[in-house]
Amino acid sequence: MTAAPLDWIAAHADRTPERTALVGTETEGTRTYEQFDRRASQVGAFFRDELSLEPGTRVAILAHNGVRYLETLYGGAKAELVYVALNWRLAPPELEYIIDDADPDVLVYEDAFTETVDALRPSLEVDHYVAIGEPAAETDWAYETALESASNERWRMPDRDPDDVWGLLYTSGTTGRPKGVIQTFEMVLYNARNIGIPVGLTARDTTLNVLPFFHTGGLNLYTNPTLITGGTAIVPHRFDPESALEFLEDRVTAFFGVPAIYRAIADHPAFEASALSGVRSWASGGAPMPVDLLERYADHGIVIQQGMGMTETGPTATLIDEARALEKAGSIGKTAPFVRARIVDVDAAEAGETNLELLAAGEQGELQFKGPGITPGYWNCPDAQEGAFLEGWLRTGDIAKRDADGYLYIVDRLKNMFISGGENVFPAEIEHVLSDHPDIAEAAVVPVPHDQWGEVGHAFVVTEADRSLEDEAVLEHCRDNLAKYKVPKGVDFLEELPRNAAGKIDRPELEERVS
Repeated sequence: MTAAPLDWIAAHADRTPERTALVGTETEGTRTYEQFDRRASQVGAFFRDELSLEPGTRVAILAHNGVRYLETLYGGAKAELVYVALNWRLAPPELEYIIDDADPDVLVYEDAFTETVDALRPSLEVDHYVAIGEPAAETDWAYETALESASNERWRMPDRDPDDVWGLLYTSGTTGRPKGVIQTFEMVLYNARNIGIPVGLTARDTTLNVLPFFHTGGLNLYTNPTLITGGTAIVPHRFDPESALEFLEDRVTAFFGVPAIYRAIADHPAFEASALSGVRSWASGGAPMPVDLLERYADHGIVIQQGMGMTETGPTATLIDEARALEKAGSIGKTAPFVRARIVDVDAAEAGETNLELLAAGEQGELQFKGPGITPGYWNCPDAQEGAFLEGWLRTGDIAKRDADGYLYIVDRLKNMFISGGENVFPAEIEHVLSDHPDIAEAAVVPVPHDQWGEVGHAFVVTEADRSLEDEAVLEHCRDNLAKYKVPKGVDFLEELPRNAAGKIDRPELEERVS
């Protein structure tokens, strides 16, 4: 592939140097594009000159969202390095596995994670440590000291092949060991088009980015697309519903969140009186958006566009059009501009058959994607690579269907499906029925072993505020709306459902509770 100029931060710094690129916390402040590019240049020069890092070297980062996080990523890109975004929610043994797999020469860490770094340090083969804040050891660099040691001159990243690796994003690992999904420059660029075109993202937009940067949604919905277009990205350390509402009222024009974030905002006492008309675009992904939540926002004059994507798809793969978001509630829409989709027979896909026939409208099968925004593969994981693709199509592992109008619907994860008495059972179908109960806010269903039927469902239920339910009322509601073999055999009530970093229900944790 022909090398191309891909340093869009430097380009914006030349064209619109005074435009605000980043808005961070009070301690981090803001960065114009000229300031952002200058500091990213200093980071890159420090890595290249002071630490003598060669192109392709990995730089791991363990930090909350923030301005310095992005300076590290974009500065590393200038020096042709590969970032490794570490999940700060993981325990030290889990992080140790990822760091060993990625084999970075540098670990950039926020001093909030000093205890974690100290626990990891004896077992890691990392040459250099850089602390955002107070260093944990005398040999560690302080971030600002590191920048002061580097040249203050702005410089451009050399021309890069679009398929060059920029970073590694590790999957959440809910079905096994985390895998490092390769993120190329081409993926980042095409994702910006795949999401930017449908929502009309421009340099005039200001986005609020509250999903964690170690997740593809944090970096790519909409942080990187905003910076590619030359807009302003607000990057608070952590999600807080009160401050999020303040930003949404004051200056945000486009917002992306997962359902758990939308619910937290809607449940805040200030939501009903908030003036949110300045936000022209609202979108969601990561998990199905409950219909009651869509309707709650619609009552506030807000239409949320639901989409679907994966770390492997950059992430944007589909998005529903705003005009039909309520009419087609529950749909993930249609494919983004540079994505193709097909639904094929699950057994044929599992068998690796070629020339698969597309299933007709209404038929359920595995959803697969193809396009330039799809990852080329996994880091150090050839076995996963082989099983993830079929004839160039990415196997999502999602069971989906398409309606007569061409709108896509996710039925469930293939791996979530269990077999009860010889019948396939999809937890999502049961969860949808449970969520229709007026006293139930959220629900999750997981399989448990059963002597007679092999496996049966067990429901975890979160009731609406100030509501209470008995087990039998929940089961009776299921019996009225589901085939007998789909009805859960037990119910537990929780204050909230456990979730992973992507905002998805942590099913392994729920399974452990009933194992």
